[in-house]
Amino acid sequence: MIVLGVILLIIGFVAAVHIIWILGIIAVVIGAVFAIFGFAGHEIGGRRHIY
Repeated sequence: MIVLGVILLIIGFVAAVHIIWILGIIAVVIGAVFAIFGFAGHEIGGRRHIY
């Protein structure tokens, strides 16, 4: 999800489409939260690993 967010950030910045840029920020933040919870050993949505 972090990679998807970075891609959206780049596309939104280059194309000057602010909604895509905002969606990219949201995806990066959610991906970072999931990564932190995963590294800490917490389950997310009943799963220990998200593939």
